[in-house]
Amino acid sequence: MPTSSPINYRLPQVDVILQYPELQPFITQLSRPVVVNCVRETLQQLRQSNTFKRQGIEGINVSDLVLTSCQYRLRQRQTRVINATGTVIHTNLGRSPLSPQLWDAVREVNTGYNNLEIALSNGKRGERKGLLSSLLSVFAGSEAGMVVNNNAASVYLLLLELAKGKEVIVSRGEQIQIGGGFRIPDILALSGAKLVEVGTTNVTTADDYLNAINENTAMVLMVHQSNFAIRGFTESPDIHEVVKGLPEHVLLAVDQGSGLSSETLSQEETPLNRYLQAGADLVCFSGDKIIGGPQAGIICGKASVIDRLEKNPMMRAFRPSRIILSLLEELLVQRLNQCPQAQGIAQRTVDNLPVIEARAKELAELFPDYCTMTPLQLIVGGGSLPDTFYASWGVTLVIGLPAQQVCDALRDLPTPIIATLRNNAVILNVATVLDEDWPILLAQLSTYFSQFNQE
Repeated sequence: MPTSSPINYRLPQVDVILQYPELQPFITQLSRPVVVNCVRETLQQLRQSNTFKRQGIEGINVSDLVLTSCQYRLRQRQTRVINATGTVIHTNLGRSPLSPQLWDAVREVNTGYNNLEIALSNGKRGERKGLLSSLLSVFAGSEAGMVVNNNAASVYLLLLELAKGKEVIVSRGEQIQIGGGFRIPDILALSGAKLVEVGTTNVTTADDYLNAINENTAMVLMVHQSNFAIRGFTESPDIHEVVKGLPEHVLLAVDQGSGLSSETLSQEETPLNRYLQAGADLVCFSGDKIIGGPQAGIICGKASVIDRLEKNPMMRAFRPSRIILSLLEELLVQRLNQCPQAQGIAQRTVDNLPVIEARAKELAELFPDYCTMTPLQLIVGGGSLPDTFYASWGVTLVIGLPAQQVCDALRDLPTPIIATLRNNAVILNVATVLDEDWPILLAQLSTYFSQFNQE
């Protein structure tokens, strides 16, 4: 009478699996300890699976399971991607990419020691901000300037230092929420300031602000609407009227948001220097939006107020690293010298329509069976110019597969291509494909489409 073979429950040891040749690239890219964790987690999940309990290791490829786990971890590591979404400053894709020239310009100062907090004139401890205050003063037309690690920190710091325990007047139409759950009312509460709401969602006048002021009012805060726009019957106050009516003890702070200064890509956005010229005490904005620098919060305004912010104990928590400071320093020097390469990526992209159209045409001609040239629009994104659209071009992919499957496949390429879905079609908007990424995009699409030629 035949007897069945005993079920083999013996799994390979961790040290044995780590010797698999196909695992060595993951050890290089993830580190050996992380790969060890992947192996152990895979083996643990396998032991608990019903399949393993019924038939043991028979028919199970342990190597494939471990490789899948490692591949999942590897996709979590920061990697370069190709932006084919048509959103120039894409929050999920790192916002404004830094120009290679800017990065190279600060390489030496960041790969050695530098004078971050030493005064070279006398050898004593110096100020971390270095040249930045002078550069920001000229750039924004302000008495002084300072930098923190992002613009959310800018808003929190100015409320904490200048309005804790007092009232801050904010229009109901500007009590916004941006990505990550950052809500203006919540930030006011966290800082210890008391929110005073004025106006309505669509209409706020100068008198609304001025009539709400009392002896406990510390600030009028005007906030950029960032990622939405209100159209139709709307009214916003003339900032000159607000400034003219403010008593001496009340500050006017403006969260301008985008950092638009001398750019021409928007006629509706108020440039930051115009707020200061009108009499605002402080204006804060992002360094990684329109300006095209690294992530940072920049505050410009009156020197006496900036000095107070810099002395707040929380400034140590919000201060940026030397990498951020040196990048901003170099960027502002180039901007003030009107170097073309220092122009932010938003302005460069909007001005690039002839090249964008030519590239879309090139894609359609190279891959006529799979790409149809399509007129599109691009947006700046990143909470800047939310209601402004610009002409663009791209292609619609025609492959005969479910659109989501194609998007997933494009993201799985060696340099992931991030496309968009519209009306169940895959769209590649070439406006946001960087010059250095263009040949990579073409090569990868060629390889991807070749599998369908074989079929």
